Amino acid sequence: MRMRLVRTAVGMALTGPFEVVLANGWNMPVGVTDLSRDIHTLHMVIFWICVVIGIVVFGAIFYSLFRYRRSRGAKASHFHEHTTVEVIWTVIPLLILVAMAIPATATLRDMYDASEADMDVLITGQQWRWRYEYRGEDVAFISSLATPREQIEGQAAKGEHYLREVDQPLVLPVDRKVRLLMTSDDVIHSWWVPDLGVKQDAMPGYINENWVRINEPGTYRGQCAELCGRDHAFMPVVVEAVEPEQFDSWLAERKAAAAEAAMGLDREWGLDELMERGEQVYGTICASCHQPDGGGSPPTFPALAGNQALMDDRERHIETVINGVSGAPMPAFRNTLDPVEIAAVITYERNAWGNETGDSVQPSAIAERIAD
Repeated sequence: MRMRLVRTAVGMALTGPFEVVLANGWNMPVGVTDLSRDIHTLHMVIFWICVVIGIVVFGAIFYSLFRYRRSRGAKASHFHEHTTVEVIWTVIPLLILVAMAIPATATLRDMYDASEADMDVLITGQQWRWRYEYRGEDVAFISSLATPREQIEGQAAKGEHYLREVDQPLVLPVDRKVRLLMTSDDVIHSWWVPDLGVKQDAMPGYINENWVRINEPGTYRGQCAELCGRDHAFMPVVVEAVEPEQFDSWLAERKAAAAEAAMGLDREWGLDELMERGEQVYGTICASCHQPDGGGSPPTFPALAGNQALMDDRERHIETVINGVSGAPMPAFRNTLDPVEIAAVITYERNAWGNETGDSVQPSAIAERIAD
């Protein structure tokens, strides 16, 4: 705590006069967590050290060029092995590095201390969306880009948060320490929210840790910061920080909705309601690759509209969605979508764009397939 107070005081002294100049987005944000502010303070301390070094070094260079220029008759000295000079240019940089290392080490120690968290959230990167799971709460959902395709394709004016809006943000409480567990289902992603001071790689086969304690309610935006494929630019992060009481109410509602969805496995779904649900899932998950009209992007992503081979083989269609295609960009959705969503999107694909097979796939059948 004492070290944090010292860093804060030093940061205010060094950054205050310069914040006006850097208020237009040229600088990294101060953020809304203690850690993000420590990072900003460290950044500004190092910045000013570099400014002073630059002034001294370039000042000496320009002074020497002016004072000892040839037109004034100056002649260069020739000498070797000046012990005093060598000691000075070794000791001074060493002291500067030590002065930089002390606050940097303290900040890094805080960054890696994810212990004693109040809650855990598992964040899974997927091409090209994020899956959030509140560990121990039976609440999980997919967060996908919500910017309309018309804006992306230039057919409509871009909104205020173009390419930085999602259908379901990550909701977190303020004033609680949240451990963030990062992994990936496919390639390397990077979960980055500048205002929270968090930028962590999500790697397949590994779980990386980070943490956040947000001080102020609000909506904070970021994006995937690792080149992860063709839709890398369409993988935003949105975090909605709310008061603890509001978060508890939200979490209770999501748990109730999850329980209701689980009950949906025990009933027979009609074709119309499966089609309605499937259209939503397709637009959120599948349209970016297979196109909103089912036309696909051959040869990587085949057309679904008029794909008679797929329509004639219902079992192959179900297997493809559940387990993906080995060696192809088609991922497995068994751990991404719930049985209701999988059944609905398969039903939609088999009856949209003129396919009209009349098939309806029931969530109970998908649940059995996944369990096997």
